[in-house]
Amino acid sequence: MNETVVGQVTRARGRGWGWVLAYGIVSIIIAICAFIWPFPATIAATLVIGAFFLASGLVSIASGLSGHHETRWYEVIFGLMSALVGALLVFRPMIGAISLTLMVAIWLGLRGAFEIYWGIKIRRHRWLLIAMGVFNILLDIFLLATLPMTAMTLPGFILGASFLFGGISAIIIALTWRNVARELG
Repeated sequence: MNETVVGQVTRARGRGWGWVLAYGIVSIIIAICAFIWPFPATIAATLVIGAFFLASGLVSIASGLSGHHETRWYEVIFGLMSALVGALLVFRPMIGAISLTLMVAIWLGLRGAFEIYWGIKIRRHRWLLIAMGVFNILLDIFLLATLPMTAMTLPGFILGASFLFGGISAIIIALTWRNVARELG
């Protein structure tokens, strides 16, 4: 590609920086709201995830029942499981939030156990891996000991953290694009 074409492509890409910046700012506002109101954010996240599971399950069931292909029964069974999980999350969001938190707790416990195990087996950075394992197991114990209250806030905080880092990333990208567009202007 010649330099003129590259400059035109880069300038065209840089033109949308304002929208990316707006997206980043809105994401940070959503993150702040999720941190301030973690319970409603948890319920909202549970409802949205549930709606996705429910819709996916229903479409999978329809696909399996409408065709005569080799994965037909897999699609029906997978669809039923997805629809069941989705219905649980949508119609019983508190139970869904507790289930999501229990999955995080199981993950933390397993991760902590593996980190301690491997920390004992290796030589380098042994203390770091063991410390991370102990921290994850303590966090796991805290989550389990404070159920159901943590279940009603943890997904909201995780959602907030995701939106915060996504928003910061979008702002950095937008400002970089703006500078490139101005330089080539």
